[in-house]
Amino acid sequence: MKEKTKELFKKGKWLRSTLLTMLLIVIIIAISTILIIGIISFFYKPTYAVTLNGEFIGYTNDKTSLQKEINEYMKGKETDNIAFVDIETLPEYSLCFVKKENIENNEEIIEKVKNQGVTYYECYAVTLKDEEKYYVTTKEEAEDVIETLKEKNSNNIKNIAYTQIYSTEPKEYTDKDTIVDGLYEKKKVVYVASAGGGGVTNEKLELGIDLIKPVSSYQMISSRFGWRASGTHKGLDVAAQRGTTIVAAASGTVESAGWSNSGYGYFVLISHGNGIETLYGHCSELYVSAGQYVAQGESIAAVGSTGNSTGPHLHLEIRVNGVRVNPQYYLYN
Repeated sequence: MKEKTKELFKKGKWLRSTLLTMLLIVIIIAISTILIIGIISFFYKPTYAVTLNGEFIGYTNDKTSLQKEINEYMKGKETDNIAFVDIETLPEYSLCFVKKENIENNEEIIEKVKNQGVTYYECYAVTLKDEEKYYVTTKEEAEDVIETLKEKNSNNIKNIAYTQIYSTEPKEYTDKDTIVDGLYEKKKVVYVASAGGGGVTNEKLELGIDLIKPVSSYQMISSRFGWRASGTHKGLDVAAQRGTTIVAAASGTVESAGWSNSGYGYFVLISHGNGIETLYGHCSELYVSAGQYVAQGESIAAVGSTGNSTGPHLHLEIRVNGVRVNPQYYLYN
């Protein structure tokens, strides 16, 4: 019994000795680790090594801020008309320790990333027959150019448009007045000699402008253009209720507005430029005066039966250099 007790005592003593030894080793390792970390921290600092396409390009202490700046650059800048930047490969980051004298070089890193990207510039091209002629920075500028050409009744307005484009090189932008001057085309109106007397022709002439119906809620065509028993009718009679609004068939300047002693009664005569005119006769009221600019669709008068008229209607004439043409070539057909 005594021998067993001695043996157990010896084993317990050995176990305590072993545990103390292990504890001492752990303490030594911990102290060593702390010392090593302290030494490393004194001479080195944690940072991120940045690589691009496998090539080291620098260090950064804050990869989040650096990547955010790169992402913002890729989105483009409105002030420079940069739509976006296509960067095929983004930088990679790996945590490391470097000597404290090594400093981050974010600006150099960003420049190297930029250099391998492709910058796309956004602008708007004003086109003529689908060919890019001029460039402006915004959609509003392009629309303003086209609207101005419409107001000037440019002969080629149907062939002028704009399109949004992206290019890898910045375009040379042109101001509005220069574009309008460069694209404006005066209407080529062929003068047709009087046929049938009174400056009338049955030929269809190219007006170069789009017309809208001056009276949209008309009931019927009461008298057509051309010969009739009382002589040549130089316009088109559109029957409508008295007081019905008459609008300008196209934009232009009012040449005359008032009473006519030639049978028109109260009338409005509008010049649309380049020899194109429209006349609105037998009105009950006039809403415009001579010299006034009117837009297409703007109210100019009301249907009536003044002058040589047998009932309320609009007498509509379209003139090309003074020659009356058949309105039904363009309206109410």
